[in-house]
Amino acid sequence: MLICVPTPLTRQREPDLRFVTATAWAIAPHLRPGRLVILESTTWPGTTDEVLRPILEEGGLKSGVDLFLAYSPEREDPGNRDHRTATIPKIVGGDDDLARSLAEVLYGQIVTEVVPVSSTATAEAVKLTENIFRAVNIALVNELKLVYDRMGIDVWEVIEAAKSKPFGYMPFYPGPGLGGHCIPIDPFYLTWKAREYGLTTRFVELAGEINTEMPRHVVGRLAQALDQRTSKGLNGARILVLGVAYKKNVDDTRGSPAFVIIEMLEARGAAVAFHDPYVTEIPPTRDHAGLAGRRSIELDAKALAEFDAALIVTDHDAVDYAGLVAHSRLVVDTRNVTRDVAAHRDRIVKA
Repeated sequence: MLICVPTPLTRQREPDLRFVTATAWAIAPHLRPGRLVILESTTWPGTTDEVLRPILEEGGLKSGVDLFLAYSPEREDPGNRDHRTATIPKIVGGDDDLARSLAEVLYGQIVTEVVPVSSTATAEAVKLTENIFRAVNIALVNELKLVYDRMGIDVWEVIEAAKSKPFGYMPFYPGPGLGGHCIPIDPFYLTWKAREYGLTTRFVELAGEINTEMPRHVVGRLAQALDQRTSKGLNGARILVLGVAYKKNVDDTRGSPAFVIIEMLEARGAAVAFHDPYVTEIPPTRDHAGLAGRRSIELDAKALAEFDAALIVTDHDAVDYAGLVAHSRLVVDTRNVTRDVAAHRDRIVKA
């Protein structure tokens, strides 16, 4: 039995395990001796042992005797065509050696490689480490973008040159803010748990602050570009946001920085529309309820001429960026996706 349910944060940025506990209570009465239960939801180290196991043992079954518990984090990258579920190694930790072995046998039928670790807590820590690694490095390159921009240096050119080094460097890319249901959330699960041990995760918290501030930087850069290029500020401007999915070539809008950016733009008096080839309509969300129901507009020369600026938030491959630049008065690019557009370069501003 696999449990893979959401593990969001509360408004106070603390772990919200209600879906895990609700699922555990729901399945507990139906467990039978010999059942293998595996948690796949991303969570803080110790959840399987401290939260899941006591609930499942309420009915009298004991882990390691009648019941076998394991943890194996989900490892998926939506939109990635190079890696499929079967080719991504599966981390497995068990409540004991037998539980781990049973989980290895199960996943061995599905994936090409299973990577066993010593405990469920270790497996839980592996998943957090992977996502914290990405969050911290994205924050680093976002900060470098701000510094290099002030110096008149193109951070994208710097990254492209730096990645020619065959060792000791891995490229990460700046953007308008983090989105999705993993990287903006998971690091704070460790931050919360670390406080139990009297520790402060300073790198993690600083990375979160930097990444959270990127939408504000984008809005400021757009306002500055409007002032300089069109002699018109944000108040009363018509802005087209390109992309509301949290990453390219998917329709997933969870945690998308586009929503924060749209709300910031409208708070400053701009009229905002969006185009996304994968998102026809913005779904209801807890944090951005006022945007629900808005629909993507068609992208053509006539429509583009009605806007004072186009702001590229998500770099979907399906967009004609040369056409976008050709028919727009101003294009603010947060993803460097217009790098190969040759004509009308004077209309492009990187953010």
